[in-house]
Amino acid sequence: MTILGTIPNEYREAVLFSMLALCWGSSFVAIEIGLEYVPPLLFAGFRYAIAGVIVFGYAAMVADRIWPTSRGEWLAVTVAGVFVIALYHGLLYLGELYVPGAVAATVASTAPILTAAFAGVLLPDERLAPVGVVGFVLGLLGVIAIVQPSPSALGGDVTVGAALVFASAIAFALGSVLTRPIDSQLPLESLQAWAMLVGAGVLFGWAGLRGESVAAIEVTPMALLTFAYLTLISGVFAFFLYFELLERSGATQVVLVGYAEPVVAMGVSWVALGYVVDSVTVLGLLVILVGFVLIKRNALRALLRSVLGTRSATTP
Repeated sequence: MTILGTIPNEYREAVLFSMLALCWGSSFVAIEIGLEYVPPLLFAGFRYAIAGVIVFGYAAMVADRIWPTSRGEWLAVTVAGVFVIALYHGLLYLGELYVPGAVAATVASTAPILTAAFAGVLLPDERLAPVGVVGFVLGLLGVIAIVQPSPSALGGDVTVGAALVFASAIAFALGSVLTRPIDSQLPLESLQAWAMLVGAGVLFGWAGLRGESVAAIEVTPMALLTFAYLTLISGVFAFFLYFELLERSGATQVVLVGYAEPVVAMGVSWVALGYVVDSVTVLGLLVILVGFVLIKRNALRALLRSVLGTRSATTP
């Protein structure tokens, strides 16, 4: 990527990681702001319709193939579009009608833990070890700490919003696992583009069933700013960063971005909205992070060795 051309090679992965965390972490706050002007499912649908068209054009330039040619490839596109794009973002946007973006980002950070749990159940080669089960339980306890449920608060906004965001993390995790055994050779860029377009179509249909209307959209400078930011920066540009980081570092480091996102969201929420999360939410995030470390301990150990080996090799 030309944007990284002037950065020394040994720092590029750290820069990519930081930029991606900033783009995706700030998106939770941008969604919170934009929902004041645009109905949630239409908001998500328009975002991914436009982003999908742009990423499709990018795929046409860099990928060796953009059209799915087999039943497996169409199935992969459908599963990713329905679960990873439509259900994940639809439920997330609906959840942010009730909870702040910083809280939503923290609850959504359970997605990697849930992915490992679903993989352990659905994929025979990825069974969770006992330590992994402990990590999964810690992830759930982290969410409970954030929600702080009580009999009097079960129907409250925070509980409803957190439940919707947690459901979005479940959808993302399930979609990620279901695509793994599907026989597909479609390039990642093409798969992402098609998934965005399919997901946008599902979101528009869902918005119609929910009774959302284009007439309800308030076209204001802030609405246009948040929509442009989510579509072009947190959407298109962030996916370009994602493709680059995935190629350079592998899946484990990309997944770790999910634990930087809540920290970014907390900071942006404080600067932009004056919202400060309570200490229990921070504790919940730390518990979720510990759960992830327990589940992915082997992959993280290998990543750490790789990073330390690279640094020692480049040190004069």
